[in-house]
Amino acid sequence: MSTEYIINDGGVNRPMTEKETAEYLELCATIPTPLNKSAQVKADTDKANARQAVLDRLGITADEAALLLG
Repeated sequence: MSTEYIINDGGVNRPMTEKETAEYLELCATIPTPLNKSAQVKADTDKANARQAVLDRLGITADEAALLLG
């Protein structure tokens, strides 16, 4: 079953072209929703925890790491 998306083009409603539909669906995928937002929060938390684990192993703070790397 194909879904037809409608766009308002200069005051006229018309079906989207294949290109417009692809661009629209790609844009929709970037909009935060409760599901992908919670996944992003988990990914961000995991990344921060991994970063902190490395800092702990090195025995330095985040500020010290920034000074060394920056």
